[in-house]
Amino acid sequence: MDVLATVFAQSAEEVAGQLGLDSLILTEFYFYVSIPLMWLIHAGFLMYEGGASRRKNVMATVLKNFLTIAVVTPTFYYFGWWIYGCFQNGGYSGASGPDNFPDFCGATYPWSPGSGGNLGDHLLGVFLVAFIVFSWVTGSIMSGAVIERIRLSSYLVLTVCLGSIAWVFAASWGWSVGWLTENYGYHDAAASMVVHGVAGFFALGVVMNLGPRIGKYDSEGRAREFRGHNIHLTLIGLMLIYAGFYGFYMACITPLSTTFPGYVTIYFTPVTLSAFCLTLTFGFAAGFVGGYFASKADPYWTMAGALAGAVTVSCGADIYHPSFTWLLALTGSMVTVWVGNWIEKKMRVDDAVGAFAVHGFAGLFGILMLGVFAGGYPTGVANVPTSFGGQLMGAMTMIPLGFGLGYGVSWVLKKLNLLRVSPEVELEGIDVAEYGSDFFPESAPSPEPIVLPTGEQVPSEALLREEYAKMNGGGRAPVRA
Repeated sequence: MDVLATVFAQSAEEVAGQLGLDSLILTEFYFYVSIPLMWLIHAGFLMYEGGASRRKNVMATVLKNFLTIAVVTPTFYYFGWWIYGCFQNGGYSGASGPDNFPDFCGATYPWSPGSGGNLGDHLLGVFLVAFIVFSWVTGSIMSGAVIERIRLSSYLVLTVCLGSIAWVFAASWGWSVGWLTENYGYHDAAASMVVHGVAGFFALGVVMNLGPRIGKYDSEGRAREFRGHNIHLTLIGLMLIYAGFYGFYMACITPLSTTFPGYVTIYFTPVTLSAFCLTLTFGFAAGFVGGYFASKADPYWTMAGALAGAVTVSCGADIYHPSFTWLLALTGSMVTVWVGNWIEKKMRVDDAVGAFAVHGFAGLFGILMLGVFAGGYPTGVANVPTSFGGQLMGAMTMIPLGFGLGYGVSWVLKKLNLLRVSPEVELEGIDVAEYGSDFFPESAPSPEPIVLPTGEQVPSEALLREEYAKMNGGGRAPVRA
């Protein structure tokens, strides 16, 4: 009998081990699938920003998105991942990591076996790549705000600061077992503030130093509108972003097939894919409606309203009911349109694609509303109740983190005269000045339009020449018809 008991016990252990291995393999494959889906977000941002640029700046705008991948991938690998794993207590926790997540810090060093292909580890490598793609998204958010006038070198410095430092600290503190979660119950399941909000406030800090495009405001401070060369491309890009968002949401969940209900959030609380899928879909649907009505059927804001709606509800993707999601996303998208117009027309900040309003403001609005409507929900392994105060603490931490770093680094670059291209390059077009071509050889350039504050659309050449003359005491501007 003792021998039979030993055999059965060994069999049970073997079965449990095999089930555990199967679960790890499933989780690894799950994250692997989420990564190419998230690439659609990056492809979408590339098209979105390219379409919003004037013809003379399209390639310069698009190239920034490619090079975001080039610079953020290695910098996140060499120090961003380490920041995420080793600063969850607020300060450096040492190689042992935080108490509730032992040894994770040591696994995030670039020389750790977990940071490379390791037959004994099915999770850390693919999980690391998912975070790298998150980092690209933050850079792309900032990229749209600064199009048509930033130096490429300065953009790359800034995107490293955002993609491998700023948002990583926010994630380390506000996700998993970070100090905001463990002490205040901060809840942000799909990154309303951790990714979108931090990137939006970072972008705001940058554009305040970068300044408006030449000709954006008239002598009375009224905003003129530059027309992107292809609004259809912009709208298609937004649709790709929305498709990729389902992959983004996937990567905010971890499958655990050996436990009920089979998935956990970034806070290790139980969830289902259905919950996340419903939240995102209803967030998009309501965002379209809010953007349409708040902007009086403006095509761009109708489409961007869906993104604002999704960002608003992302923090509560694991707990919101679809009916509430619809109402909150509708409200968030409508307020976002008003904030975007206020930033442009009252603050006179030239955020070319409304990145702060759609990401920064909507992310902030979303986490604060979760504190109001989901107060008491237990967050994280310590089951600390969510509260408005806890969400406010998260906001008070992440706004200075994003805005402060963005403003500070761009201010230094500005003082070094490295932040912005010269007025001559800006007016001629970065593509022609930097690459010697406008990349549309099949068609001749047509007069570039600009919309006056009165709503009248006129050719921009004479107006831009006049603005340049004011800046340079009557000098002639190199503007192509």
